Amino acid sequence: MREPWVVGVSGASGTPYAKAVLTGLLDAGAAVDLVVSRAARLTILDETGLSFRDGHWSEDLAAWLERDVTGDDLRYWPAGDLAAGPSSGSYRVKGMLVVPASTAACAGIAQGLSKDLLQRAADVNLKERRPVVVVPRETPVSRSHLLHLLSLHDAGAVVLPASPGFYAGASRLQQLVDFVAGRVLDAVDVPHTLYTRWRGELGGGVAADSATG
Repeated sequence: MREPWVVGVSGASGTPYAKAVLTGLLDAGAAVDLVVSRAARLTILDETGLSFRDGHWSEDLAAWLERDVTGDDLRYWPAGDLAAGPSSGSYRVKGMLVVPASTAACAGIAQGLSKDLLQRAADVNLKERRPVVVVPRETPVSRSHLLHLLSLHDAGAVVLPASPGFYAGASRLQQLVDFVAGRVLDAVDVPHTLYTRWRGELGGGVAADSATG
């Protein structure tokens, strides 16, 4: 039986993180169910110049990921479709990754608002005790933001801020993006080669360039 990872892209700045996570999952041969919020479409357009349309999602996704997705195990669900598969706990998935996660998405998930499919799917995965990784990017954060993140943590989610590490010898923007994406995939045990891992020795990350192409 097909058991995809649900990937939710919310409206926070940071669409390169979503692109890197999606690419990593597909490179690993994982099945993916994709939900892109309405606000995320505006962010994708602003950060990449590319449109993301429900009726043309496959071609728009291929342009965004810069890959042929025809051979990938992908399914797209419009954010307004609250009758979609991921809205039900009986729909089998491995878990969900929300990347990037806006403060509005974090608040909605933490409070169980289910105002769109992204929030509903995350709430379903939490109640079913499946892995959920939430990647907030907003900074600085207010007290209410911190309380929502604490609620997500207490509900069983992994709160993984988009905070790239530099110990891997990163010297290019894509390496910083890939570091965060790699940590997201680590959190759900999906194999990847997105960054050079710490090996317990200073200067051991100088080969990071080869790990990220």
